Amino acid sequence: MNEKKYTRQHEWLQLEEDEEGQTALVGISEHAQEQLGDVVYVELPEVGAQLEAEAAMAVVESNKAASDVYAPVSGEVLEVNGELEERPELVNESAEGEGWLARLRVVDVGEADALMSAEEYEDFLQTEDAH
Repeated sequence: MNEKKYTRQHEWLQLEEDEEGQTALVGISEHAQEQLGDVVYVELPEVGAQLEAEAAMAVVESNKAASDVYAPVSGEVLEVNGELEERPELVNESAEGEGWLARLRVVDVGEADALMSAEEYEDFLQTEDAH
């Protein structure tokens, strides 16, 4: 149940259970941080914000570009990774670990089911790189 799921926009989510239902840890993929280069700033969503799946939820700025990060599922922002305010480079060091962006209360777990598995995401990256 703790395996990560991925979007075509290079976000990941990891579903977790708590006493109130499903939550999801969300961040950008290892591939996305490699494309961005050195991350210098992360604009996180507001705690309590209601997000729709595929709506912009955060911005990751690097020395190359600023990129929107999209919510992989609909939900309420329960927590953000405040450590990124002081250390945005955590996204580069551990994009799929310590560099997570937000924790969401998931509205519809079915949305997560529609995302790619790690294996499907790898295949997607290879297809994308071929173009």
